[in-house]
Amino acid sequence: MKSKTVFYCKNCGNETPRWQGQCPACGAWNSIVEFEEKPAAKTAAVRTAGRSRPRKLSEVDGSEEIRFSTGMKELDRVLGGGAVTGSLVLVGGAPGIGKSTLLLQICAELGRTQSVLYVSGEESEQQIKLRAARLGVQTENLLVYAETDIGAVLETVREIQPDIVIADSVQTLYDPENTSAPGTISQVKACTMALMDLAKGSGKTVFVVGHVNKEGAIAGPKVLEHMVDCVLYFEGERTGSYRILRAAKNRFGSTNEIGVFEMGEQGLIEVPNPSAMLLSGRPKGAPGTCVACTIEGTRPVLAEVQALVARSVLNVPRRTTEGFDYNRANLLLAVLEKRGGLNLGNCDAYINIIGGLRLDEPAADLAMVLAVASSFRDKALDDGLAAIGEVGLTGEVRAVTALEQRLAEAARNGFTRAIIPRHGTQNVRTPEGMELYRVRNIREAIEFTL
Repeated sequence: MKSKTVFYCKNCGNETPRWQGQCPACGAWNSIVEFEEKPAAKTAAVRTAGRSRPRKLSEVDGSEEIRFSTGMKELDRVLGGGAVTGSLVLVGGAPGIGKSTLLLQICAELGRTQSVLYVSGEESEQQIKLRAARLGVQTENLLVYAETDIGAVLETVREIQPDIVIADSVQTLYDPENTSAPGTISQVKACTMALMDLAKGSGKTVFVVGHVNKEGAIAGPKVLEHMVDCVLYFEGERTGSYRILRAAKNRFGSTNEIGVFEMGEQGLIEVPNPSAMLLSGRPKGAPGTCVACTIEGTRPVLAEVQALVARSVLNVPRRTTEGFDYNRANLLLAVLEKRGGLNLGNCDAYINIIGGLRLDEPAADLAMVLAVASSFRDKALDDGLAAIGEVGLTGEVRAVTALEQRLAEAARNGFTRAIIPRHGTQNVRTPEGMELYRVRNIREAIEFTL
């Protein structure tokens, strides 16, 4: 069989017979690239395990999946309670964010009971040894292998039969039967398929590192994320010390959980109380700041919302958000002007969530509104005040889920006052040492706090 040339969308993985400026599947512009696809029958990378036979559904073992701890509670939380035997986990993030450090650190705990093969296509064995010594990783069950040929990697796995395989990174692996360069779409797709066959066919747990492109997505075709069982993203500023691990996809658990780490000289350190971390360094008595409480999976997390409102010298005022949905922010600014009585039409507005956290749920609406109002009036809110509530288009403050959990988290971190919705909160228990103030709309909230 001859090879054929196809065109592939980097954004969604859709194949087209010819090049187009816009992908017909996802609508992305300039995302279609050309590559030469080799026949699957001649690809050595897919020959990883013996053939399986169809079975009756009644004969399939329906017991719960086998989980094991990775040694890091924050990572176990994001994975849904631990890693699953026979799963393929993709860990993505910007270069230098800490992906390799995280996976090498968990080898210390995993190596106590299981054998681990660490395959690196970016570092030599000596470099891995030096990094392991710096991180304090010492175990006799950790095997390192500097190789980029996926065929050689699979052959080594069949010979030594490790329990866990770590591939760092998928962009450096290549199939010698494919003439494309390592990191291209066809190579990444073929190598990931081979690793998936390895995980499903032999029951080995496979961790794969994937770099992200400038848009923040995993480099390579979008289909790469559809092939794996779990996609984890490492987020955070390289110049900062804190990292947030988030699940974008998880077939064995929730995608709402987050794990928080601090990068230190000895590697990644787990942060058991992310609220205290995100609120550290919060200015006292400064206008334009308010604390919200969001629910990340089952964990309530306090976050500082900062806003800066200034008179604009432009015909069209500038609006910028970081960690808060841009369209949602514009909607709330319009509600503030119409229902809150604040003349924001000729003002620039800048909104930022401190610590790299992203607030996606409506429960942070009231905190954002009060932060903007505080900056506009140049009056500081009470340092012990937290605001929880969703804001509607008529300016009403609506109830949110898990309000008691949010209030308990705020009280545990030293907050003594909380602004909450009046409707639907009559039976909410007040935490010890905290005062609750119920408001019907944003005008009441603004007048009460400012």
